[in-house]
Amino acid sequence: MTRVLVAGGGVTGLAAAHRLRTLLGPDAEIVVAEAARTLGGKLSALEVGGRRVDVGAEAFLARRPEAAARVAELGLGDQLVHPGSAASALRVGGRTVGLPPRTVMGVPGDPDVVGDALSPAGVAALRADRPGPWEPGGDVAVGALVRERLGDEVADRLVDPLLGGVYAGHADGLSVRATVPALATALDADPRSLLAAARACLPAPPVEGAPPVPVFGTLRGGLADLPATLALAARAEIRLGRTVTAVRRTAEGWRVELAAESGETAALDVDAVVLAVPPPAVRRLLADQAPGAARAAGEIELASSALVVLALPAAAAAPLAGRSGVLIGAGERRPDGLPWTIKAATFSAEKWPHLAPDTDDPEDTAVLRLSIGKYGDAASLDALRRDDPDLVSAARDDLAALTGVDAVPVESAVVRWPGGLPQYGVGHLDRVAAIEDGVAALPGLAVAGAALHGVGVPACLATADAAAERVAAHLAAVARA
Repeated sequence: MTRVLVAGGGVTGLAAAHRLRTLLGPDAEIVVAEAARTLGGKLSALEVGGRRVDVGAEAFLARRPEAAARVAELGLGDQLVHPGSAASALRVGGRTVGLPPRTVMGVPGDPDVVGDALSPAGVAALRADRPGPWEPGGDVAVGALVRERLGDEVADRLVDPLLGGVYAGHADGLSVRATVPALATALDADPRSLLAAARACLPAPPVEGAPPVPVFGTLRGGLADLPATLALAARAEIRLGRTVTAVRRTAEGWRVELAAESGETAALDVDAVVLAVPPPAVRRLLADQAPGAARAAGEIELASSALVVLALPAAAAAPLAGRSGVLIGAGERRPDGLPWTIKAATFSAEKWPHLAPDTDDPEDTAVLRLSIGKYGDAASLDALRRDDPDLVSAARDDLAALTGVDAVPVESAVVRWPGGLPQYGVGHLDRVAAIEDGVAALPGLAVAGAALHGVGVPACLATADAAAERVAAHLAAVARA
């Protein structure tokens, strides 16, 4: 009987287990080992104020096909929902303004769309679109590229908040080629104008009268339903509280060592292994088997973050109507001069129509998600060291300064994600290539996860499928031999 071990019970590992099931058939034995006591990783949910709330990733990019296709494959198509018409905003220049439309991760193709987000001097720098060096196939930090060509305000007020929302990092530390690959490709073709490169990346404008194409999607019951459904469909043996401590190639396949929370260890002989674990674990597990891949994995930095969830009385959240959330620009200060603790606020009841409170129910609540943490930011690190009550208090103060809403929440919760988001620094794709090249020399081993080709759910699903297909191809070749 074929036996495959999947290390990691997050959405990537569970998606790999599910794809292995579809590729290997009902008789294969698939084991998922997860160090935590629960499945799902950063796709997690809690009940707050009587509502089930995603406290990790809350949505996926709908323009990539992988997530919507997997949702349909799992029979969840009728649960797929999209955001409503509420608009996003930026806090820049001491004001809250609308998020400019039709940008490429904040880089506009048309200076006329920036509205009030930039000062007159910032608009002038944007329109100047200064030429700068660009090496085709090379890589630089997004912030460095944008500052040199379009000015500091575009980098701090438009690009940094969007990148920070996705990666919990700063534009000055993130790779153009890894985080905005379409922009890098456009510059490879013609490096003369960054505005023109951004225009080349934008989709065609919507046809007048046509329904808008949704940018994001989620599940009605919460995105945390996805890993649970994958686990059921995979029909895998789930081993919770089990950490994979070593993998070793044998004549017949692989020997995997598992450690329980009690300290008890066990060995498992398998035909193949999928590593769907964070970079530090990849580094540790591959140190002997693929030293070059291990070194590359060890070079990927991780950002920590926290989420404060507030359930407010529905009436108290009324001033938020029409806004789906606010992103805080780099270097912004509150009206009292203090730095913001939060980097973003999502008004879930406004963003998602299915979470809107029942106006006829005076006991109903409106849910808000307040995000904290940016890699390399001293103020963020200080905030993340606070205890939960202090963090809730600081987030509530920021919410009041941002929106005027200062109601006492019906319930609150804090969820922390230490080392939860890999940083795609300059040269990230070279590090990923070193990992994948090292693993390619090890038959029956594959890697997957957010540290490779994208941190979003669709990208994680794509790496999971690729890993499962690599393993299945290896097993088929062995069976033919």
